[in-house]
Amino acid sequence: MAKIIMKTPLVEMDGDEMTRILWQWIKDILLVPYVELNTEYYDLGLKHREETKDQVTLDSAEATKKYGVAVKCATITPNAARMPEYNLTQMWKSPNGTIRAALDGTVFRTPIIVKGIEPYIPTWTKPITIARHAYGDVYKNAEIRVEKGCKAELVVTDAQGNETRELIHDFAKSDGIIQGLHNLDESIAGFARACLNYGLDLKQDVWFATKDTISKKYDHRFKDIFQEIYDNEYKERYEAAGIEYFYTLIDDAVARVIRSEGGYIWACKNYDGDVMSDMVSTAYGSLAMMTSVLVSPDGIYEYEAAHGTVQRHYYKYLKGEETSTNSVATIFAWSGALRKRGELDGTPELCEFADKLEKATIQTIENGIMTGDLYLISKLENKKKVDSKTFLEEIKVNLDKMM
Repeated sequence: MAKIIMKTPLVEMDGDEMTRILWQWIKDILLVPYVELNTEYYDLGLKHREETKDQVTLDSAEATKKYGVAVKCATITPNAARMPEYNLTQMWKSPNGTIRAALDGTVFRTPIIVKGIEPYIPTWTKPITIARHAYGDVYKNAEIRVEKGCKAELVVTDAQGNETRELIHDFAKSDGIIQGLHNLDESIAGFARACLNYGLDLKQDVWFATKDTISKKYDHRFKDIFQEIYDNEYKERYEAAGIEYFYTLIDDAVARVIRSEGGYIWACKNYDGDVMSDMVSTAYGSLAMMTSVLVSPDGIYEYEAAHGTVQRHYYKYLKGEETSTNSVATIFAWSGALRKRGELDGTPELCEFADKLEKATIQTIENGIMTGDLYLISKLENKKKVDSKTFLEEIKVNLDKMM
């Protein structure tokens, strides 16, 4: 069989630890035999980030802007314990955070549903996609420890030097803490457009939720920008597509989500999205069965797995011990990127390959062949736990039949 040709490169961002090992195996076993891979490669492994003083991360983000589609392996965000392990000169920032900021992107996370892995919420028969705003709020905050007797004020100085002041709290009776958050109208608007565009792509409703009844200026600004953009730019297209956008309070949204069947996009502010994406992934069964795609307002896509580098399995691998690491989300990162590359380039055979790769992966699990994490939660009667590489080889058997 002739290999499928890729017209335009996609950006390939390699990563760390066990996911780096899986990355190469996925390419060797499931991709290279079928596709003439055309990638612009960037090594985002922590060692190379140290060697380049993290310039490689910035370069990969610029390349993603150039080519429009990227696929990323999980990477280490170093803490103090990692400093001596990798001989680091500093604790380099999260590559995900750097790339999100460069692309002004929104993170969409969606569970992969397979038979035998039952959601903890029985009514959830369709996936719920969490759309997380990836700028500002607590992740770019300013914090100060305040001593008793101090008074804290919010001060804004305009271009002419005039000040506007708002009392935060008079700490007359106790020590305390203060925190300053910010966001940008431009980023909120980009978040809104990314969510509403994604809703059109998936033909799914978009829900947005904040706490504007309490946060009458900050959260209310999010609500107003979403509504203005929807009314002016998307309303007619949504009505034509038979889908809807609606706003509700975050506590009402949680109640609605628990009672729903799924099948929609739930847009959340940065912190809400961070928490809710973990809640949703756990409730569907496993973070290792969660896709993640970063989408910019102008239509740039970066696909990755939602989980980390699986450090514990990597140390076992280095000792020569057998691992049974779930590679499904990483496979789906590749399939998502290949499908989007095929859509943008007008290469239907690449899109069809991506579809078959996902079907072969799901079929392998539903046939009872799975990694250890899924084996523990699967309700299938006839199931078999296999090691990391054998799982990929079993997927290839199913993929070969489809090809």
